[in-house]
Amino acid sequence: MKLKAAFATVTLSSALLFAGCGNGDGSTSSNAEGNENNTSKVEETSNDKLTGSVGIDGSSTVFPIMEAVSEEFAADQPDVKAPVGVSGTGGGFKKFIAGETDISNASRPIKDEEAKLLEEAGIDYTEFEIAYDGISVVVNKDNDFVDQLTIDELKKMWLEDGNVKTWADVRDGWPKEPITFFSPGTDSGTYDYWNEVILEEEQMRKDATLSEDDNVLVQGVMGDKGGIGFFGFSYYAENKDNLKVVPIVNSKGEAVTPDHDTIMNGVYEPLSRPLYFYASNKALKEKPQVYEYAKFALENAGTLAEEVGYISLKDDEYKAALEKLEEASK
Repeated sequence: MKLKAAFATVTLSSALLFAGCGNGDGSTSSNAEGNENNTSKVEETSNDKLTGSVGIDGSSTVFPIMEAVSEEFAADQPDVKAPVGVSGTGGGFKKFIAGETDISNASRPIKDEEAKLLEEAGIDYTEFEIAYDGISVVVNKDNDFVDQLTIDELKKMWLEDGNVKTWADVRDGWPKEPITFFSPGTDSGTYDYWNEVILEEEQMRKDATLSEDDNVLVQGVMGDKGGIGFFGFSYYAENKDNLKVVPIVNSKGEAVTPDHDTIMNGVYEPLSRPLYFYASNKALKEKPQVYEYAKFALENAGTLAEEVGYISLKDDEYKAALEKLEEASK
């Protein structure tokens, strides 16, 4: 399946997730209605207390949102366990297909082959979009010459069959200093997105340091003067004092820096994208804690996504996602 490369063509709709191994058991209550917002502007799910667990795993890009959701949900439902797993988008789908999780975080749409495996396993699911992201290309903060990069230059740098070893190989006038590459791992949805949009399905260079944990990439670029890497906008925003973000030249020839506005309006392209979570319809129907968690995530994703450095969807998109949740849980 081709990923949705052009941000302007993607219709975003809703919500959120958070991770951990294993499914939850039953719950003591299934009757829950939303209350007024609490002091942290996060809606409570219910006056009734739930038990059990919610099995969640997947994207490290989506992780900061889901971590925030689980923390807030725990304050309202302390007897429900919803720990965060970070296996990467592909790794999360493997667990989802195996029936090990109820919810799977993803920084790309599900692939055709993954959907087929879920069908073969008899697992019906629903896709929810939860926030906007802009993949951020960063270099070491002491790098004083990289002012912008084009898509062609990014491809030239990251291709396995390229000859880029130093910054001088990228552009005339840049110093002949070695480059160290940091990339999300092969189970990461960000890796898949980059592979399609930037590399056009060609092989990524094999000397790059790969990790499904974006914090490893952040530390790698911070610790290497020649470092360059890419990951979700939240990880740049959290470390912006210690990293230098690189403006990327879009299809109109404009060098654009990722920020709230350029990601929201699609000017930061082609590296703007939606974020997702996928929920098991069976879990939504049979496990009250999973349904309430998903509902809580969708009701609060806008606020929490902004708090952790991503960009919220529009209110009517979250409303549509909640309607989709109701249908999936019937």
